[in-house]
Amino acid sequence: MKLSLKYLIVILYASVVTQSCSSDDSSDERGNWISRSVFDGAPRSSAASFVIDNKGYMGTGYDGDDYLADFWEYDIEGNFWSQKADFPGVPRSSAIGFSIANKGYLGTGYEADSASELSDFWQYDPLLNSWTQKGDFTGGNRRGAVGFAVGETGYLGTGFDGENDKKDFWQYDPVIDEWTELVGYGGSKRRDATIFVINEKVYIATGVNNGLYVEDVWEFTPSTGDWTRKNDLDYDDDYAIFRSNAAGFSLNGLGYVSCGYSGGAIGSTWEYDPSNDTWEQLSSIEATSRQDPISFTGTDRVFVLLGRSGGLYLDDNYEFFPLEESDEDD
Repeated sequence: MKLSLKYLIVILYASVVTQSCSSDDSSDERGNWISRSVFDGAPRSSAASFVIDNKGYMGTGYDGDDYLADFWEYDIEGNFWSQKADFPGVPRSSAIGFSIANKGYLGTGYEADSASELSDFWQYDPLLNSWTQKGDFTGGNRRGAVGFAVGETGYLGTGFDGENDKKDFWQYDPVIDEWTELVGYGGSKRRDATIFVINEKVYIATGVNNGLYVEDVWEFTPSTGDWTRKNDLDYDDDYAIFRSNAAGFSLNGLGYVSCGYSGGAIGSTWEYDPSNDTWEQLSSIEATSRQDPISFTGTDRVFVLLGRSGGLYLDDNYEFFPLEESDEDD
């Protein structure tokens, strides 16, 4: 059977990337990665995701050829995938997702037909497996923003509006379907940043502004609306955290930034301790380095999945155990 030159190049590229994915490993071998159920749908990057009742939900994204609108559920305990009702909005990439009170929310992003950023906003009900369009995001069109929820309130901020990077933040009240702009964030403009939530405090780090990786890290306290600057990412000479398009998550009171883009796809993983405002490098993902992955954080488990490395789009899924020793054979 003859193979096309394009197919041979993709195979060779994947082999090289996979063999080199540990090149940014730390000497500290804490942190183990175990392969879980491969995603049933098309490999993709820049999807949107959220978690409800210990099930991960994800959809949209880009597969290298098309912008997508399919939507899926990952059963964390059962380790299997189920396809759900397609997202009814315009197919897109680089949208945000979060969940509040057993409902999921997905909005903003980028769509190709008009080559423009978006501001529409949708609610997903997992019990009815149905979507409802809500009011548009008041802050305007954008992609590469961050979205998160704390308690019964959602938040969306930063990103890129098609002309400028952004630094504004907005809060969303799902009861009245209304957005309100926050004040007091003194951080850098940025797109493709990373967030994680620890004990109802939110940390925003990484990303790009004016073509440069940003260094400032901020802690947001939703109960008071206060922003506090933390140590910069270059606070310690041993830190190599600068990146964009990474996965952010938290587990057991600690925050994590994994994979992303820094001159190319990377696989390194860093752990943040809010008690002393320091970072520690753990083992890199034991798979192809990647940018634009997503993450699911269940009751006490966390997964990093999908993304791309150059033109290679990925559908693999890895559970991360930060307290275990790295073991490439498991």
